[in-house]
Amino acid sequence: MVGRQVEGELTMQQLILAAALLLADPSAGPTPLVSTAGTSYLTAVAISADQPVDVSAVTGDYLYWQFPATAGQRPELAIDVKLPAEGRTGSHAWTVEVFDGLRRRQACVGGEQSPVAETSDTSVTLGCRLRQVRSWAEPWDGDPLPGTYYVRLSSTDLPEKDLGLPVEVNLKLTAPTGDTGADQGSLAAPLVPDNRPGKVLTTPAPVPSAAPADESSFSFDWIPEFSSRWIWTASGGVLAALAGLIGFSWTRRRRV
Repeated sequence: MVGRQVEGELTMQQLILAAALLLADPSAGPTPLVSTAGTSYLTAVAISADQPVDVSAVTGDYLYWQFPATAGQRPELAIDVKLPAEGRTGSHAWTVEVFDGLRRRQACVGGEQSPVAETSDTSVTLGCRLRQVRSWAEPWDGDPLPGTYYVRLSSTDLPEKDLGLPVEVNLKLTAPTGDTGADQGSLAAPLVPDNRPGKVLTTPAPVPSAAPADESSFSFDWIPEFSSRWIWTASGGVLAALAGLIGFSWTRRRRV
């Protein structure tokens, strides 16, 4: 009887402690499972880092998710697609793509982005690690910037008879922090070391003063220098004039 009473007191203490932790930090609770996916950019389902995603779909579907990313993060996706054991007639090619808010496709610097599952395979694993999100970039640059990113998962190449087969998609998103000082406009070391060092001038070199112009002397500076271009231009003009005269003499109506 005493043991049951002590066990009940410990259980009540654990419940009270868990409730206090939830009240102190609401985000400390379990992250809800995402079991749906969108079919376009407009219907993309929002997910967050370390949130479990388990979706039932069929081959031929386009699955869309979206997630926010801040400067300094390096988002990474790990996707596991469970394929049906029966009913497949050929190999299946899958691909995962990530687009930024401007619908620009971002390059994956890690992970198997477009694997091919053979007929005997029961699952296929995909991955995509993005470049570090920068806090700024040039307008013409395609570097990832803070904002919303879209994930698209699809089976790109498979036999037509295999369309509509059921699959299970398990997705995990992580967003570790990279080098936050990499895009602040300063380099830790020169990109190209100077292997021919020389003397550095501490004072600016004197600028030579221009000689005063002599107003009494006559200058021919306005005459351009003759070169091969002038010769060819003059020759072309003479040939054009001769061709015009010859043509005029041939086409002129002669007097009777």
